[in-house]
Amino acid sequence: MDRDELIFQEYKLYTEQKDNFIDRNFNTNRFYMISIIVILFAMIFTGNVVFMERLTATLVFSIIGMSFCALWWMNVDSYNTLIKIKFANVIEKIEEKFPVKPFTDEYKGIEEFKNKKVFMFSDIQKLIAVLGALFFFAVFVSEISPLIARIVSKILSLLGIVKCGI
Repeated sequence: MDRDELIFQEYKLYTEQKDNFIDRNFNTNRFYMISIIVILFAMIFTGNVVFMERLTATLVFSIIGMSFCALWWMNVDSYNTLIKIKFANVIEKIEEKFPVKPFTDEYKGIEEFKNKKVFMFSDIQKLIAVLGALFFFAVFVSEISPLIARIVSKILSLLGIVKCGI
């Protein structure tokens, strides 16, 4: 096998790895989307369940939902970084040895497209993660507010008892 054939085989292997990596990215996004939907349904169907006197299932699921949304955001970000830097740069370096540079041209085209301020798929994923996190946060606040109000009320009543007792 001559040098050019070896470079081409490495290039081919690396582009296949990139495609597999992108497939894993889509599967990961599917996992987060399905998980968030499952959490929403769990919130709906366990809304009246209460643990330890005041802790509701809705409160627990809102915390889990916020966590999943944050993890999804970080995952989208890390996959994008790895795809852009690791794979794009390596493939572009290998393509310097070829007369045709399809991935380099594709990457330039994507960058030009992004400069037109158009939402990319990853931006939409991040937007869904943020909207989900905001929803779960709103549910969390609505569920935790009565608990905090009860605690403050008990503290104030205890302070009143202590003050009257002195």
